[in-house]
Amino acid sequence: MELKSHFTFNRNQRSGILLLLLLIISLLCIYWFADFSEEDTLDTSSAEIVAIQKELDSLRLVELENRKPKIYPFNPNYITDFKGYTLGMSNEEIDRLLKFRKEGKWINSIADFKKVTGVSDSLLDEISPHFKFPDWVNNPKPTSNFFVRKNENGFVEKPFNQKIDLNLATAEQLQEVNGIGEALSKRIIEQREKLNGFSNDSQLYAVYGLNDEVVKRTLNLFTVKEPREILKLNVNTASASDIATIPGISFDLAKKIWEYRTLREKITDFQELEKIEGMSESKLRLIQLYLSIEKSVK
Repeated sequence: MELKSHFTFNRNQRSGILLLLLLIISLLCIYWFADFSEEDTLDTSSAEIVAIQKELDSLRLVELENRKPKIYPFNPNYITDFKGYTLGMSNEEIDRLLKFRKEGKWINSIADFKKVTGVSDSLLDEISPHFKFPDWVNNPKPTSNFFVRKNENGFVEKPFNQKIDLNLATAEQLQEVNGIGEALSKRIIEQREKLNGFSNDSQLYAVYGLNDEVVKRTLNLFTVKEPREILKLNVNTASASDIATIPGISFDLAKKIWEYRTLREKITDFQELEKIEGMSESKLRLIQLYLSIEKSVK
């Protein structure tokens, strides 16, 4: 009897149970037959999305390009092992270039660089826009001569009227010479001001840091057109201190000249000074600008 009481419901309870069953069945129907999947509201194929994607891709490419090492204008004649490596040249290509330069030859065009090194066309197209040749290579002056004549230094001989006055040359003009940069051009101008103007081309040899080859290249483009007068000293009466005042002549060398003169009592020819230790051809030319040999009076 007690068990039966649990299954006995009054009218209100039966209505509640029926309502609960209907609710459960309704929910099950909704669960099985209704589509609750959400549609993707972002259309990646739309024109706006495609445009934004292209812009992002272009920004990525720009950033990658900015991260690459920058190549500044350079003269291909002065490429070192490290510079060639950073440009993407192989060891064989770099060695060909260095061997060519050791022979005293110069590259004056993109075609010359290709011929000497044998680099690929793709690499050449990438680095050649950065080549910087001297102005006299890029803009050679027209000449009316039917032939060219080379001087003793192996350069094409320029007429006197085509050369720039060394006493008027600017730092930018001097830097057009291979081997002369900002520092050396500044020293040349400082030496010119110290001398109150050059009197002779040979005075360039007294500029510190200018080797003979660079001086020769410079004098092929520049020359002293209005020499300044030099008051010469008599080598047979000048003291070591007097000789040491010559630009480019150290006191040690001046003392050797004085001692040489004293031992021989008199110098009759400047070529005798070639026997002095430390006397070079360029220094001998300088000495002859500032010293004279007084001829004996009979």
